[in-house]
Amino acid sequence: MKTNLWFIFSVFILSSGVLFAQPDSVFFQKKKNKDVQLGWRTKKEIGLNLNQVSFTNWNSGGTNSISGIIIGKAEAKYKQEKWYWNSNFNIRYGLNKQDNQNLRKTEDVIEVISNVGLEKDPKSNWFYSAKFSFNTQLANGFNYPDRDEPISRFLAPGYMFLGLGMEYGRFIERLSFYASPFTLKTTFVLDEDLANKGSFGVDPAIYDLDGNLLREGKKVKQELGILLTNKYEQEVLENIKVTSLLRLYTDYINSFGNIDLEWELNMDMKVNKYVKATLGSHLRYDNDIKIEVETNEMTNEEIVVIGPKLQWKQILGVGVVVDLDNIIKPSTAP
Repeated sequence: MKTNLWFIFSVFILSSGVLFAQPDSVFFQKKKNKDVQLGWRTKKEIGLNLNQVSFTNWNSGGTNSISGIIIGKAEAKYKQEKWYWNSNFNIRYGLNKQDNQNLRKTEDVIEVISNVGLEKDPKSNWFYSAKFSFNTQLANGFNYPDRDEPISRFLAPGYMFLGLGMEYGRFIERLSFYASPFTLKTTFVLDEDLANKGSFGVDPAIYDLDGNLLREGKKVKQELGILLTNKYEQEVLENIKVTSLLRLYTDYINSFGNIDLEWELNMDMKVNKYVKATLGSHLRYDNDIKIEVETNEMTNEEIVVIGPKLQWKQILGVGVVVDLDNIIKPSTAP
C-alpha cells in the first residue's frame, strides 16, 4: 500500500509541475542567443480528430463507421544558464463505432514525462540528466469481440521509469541522446485478476492441486537496467513537423541483452490555425508482454502461441486543435 501511495503522489507532483509551472514568468524571458531562450515556456493544446465513412446503395459494399480521438497536451520548459527542466503531459482517448457493433476503444494513453539536466562545462554538449516517465490508460481494454474479460485496466499496466545518466545535445529540445546505466523500471498491475494471471510480467498467483489460492499474484515488478533514448524534433517543411522518440531498455538481472523497444514517429501537418493532420507510427516490443492467441485466417481456428511479438500501431487523422495559450493569456500587469 505504501508503494502505491508513493507512486500516486509522485505522478501528481510531476503532473502539477507540467500544468501549473509559473506561466507568468514567460513574460520575463531573456535570450542567451538567437537559438536558446531562457526562462519559462508553456504550451497547452486540446484537439479532436474525426473520421466517418457512410455507404448508401454502394455496389462495392462497405461498413458504415465513425471514429474519433480526443487529444490533450501540456508542456512546461524552463531554461537557465546551466540547467533546464522539461515536462510533458499527454492524454489521448479514441472510440470507433461500426454497423452492428458496440463502441470499441482505439486509443487510450495517459503519459507524464519529465527530465532535468545540468551543464557542468559550458564548452561541452553533455549534460548530467535525471529522467522520469509514467504511462497507463483510462479505460478497460478487451480482446474484441470478447467483452467479458478485460485484458488491461487503469494502472494495469502502468509503467514508471526513473533514472540518472548523461544527455548529449547542443540544442537539447530538438535533438538529444540520453544514456542511463542506472534506470529503475517499475511495472504496476493493480488489478487482482490480471496480477494473479501474471499479466505484463509480474509474478503470477500460486495454486495448490485443488485450485485453491496459496499466494496472490504480485502487483508490482521492479527492474534495474540500462536505458537509451533518442529524441528528434524538426520542422522539415513549412507547417510540417516531424517528431521521433526512441527508447531502448534492457534489465541487468532478467534476460540481460533482451531489449525492450518503444519507437514513436509522428508527422504533424498544420493546415491553418485550427486544422491539423497527423500521420503516426508506434512500434513496441516488450519481452514481458506475451501474445497468447492467434487466429488462423484460412481455417478460423485459434492457435495458442505464448511469447512476445512486435506490436505496431498506425494513426492517420485530421482534426481541430485549439492552442489554449492563445485563448487564455496570463495577465502581464504587475
